[in-house]
Amino acid sequence: MSLDGTYDAGNIFAKILRGEAPSVRVFEDEHVMAFMDVFPQARGHTLVIPKHSTARNFLEEEPRVIGPLMLGVQRVARAVRAALEPDGLVITQFNGAASGQTVYHLHFHIIPRWEGQPLKGHGVGGMADMDELKTLAAQIAAKIS
Repeated sequence: MSLDGTYDAGNIFAKILRGEAPSVRVFEDEHVMAFMDVFPQARGHTLVIPKHSTARNFLEEEPRVIGPLMLGVQRVARAVRAALEPDGLVITQFNGAASGQTVYHLHFHIIPRWEGQPLKGHGVGGMADMDELKTLAAQIAAKIS
């Protein structure tokens, strides 16, 4: 899909927000929801999405949503760091198919990185073990301040 288009209310993240699809939640407030990526690029890969948005990507988002969204991303990233103690963190966001975007609901990836551990490909590393995701989510959630 290109950078332009119509929001699809049937996308997986919209379904998660409506409670129509399962997720392993890490954090939620009035502005954002964070949950574990079921196709993680690294252990602890967490997604943060705006709760009240129909933006397909960052370029389409309303400025009034950006501030609270970025605060949520930072809050969750700090918790990932505190819980998992990675050597570094990748915080990324894709815009359009050519960039690697596969779900057309604005979202940010928080990906812990450890020296010497290769990063799996985006969306191609295989589905994670749900019990492990639940354990990681609880560890991260315990560090949300």
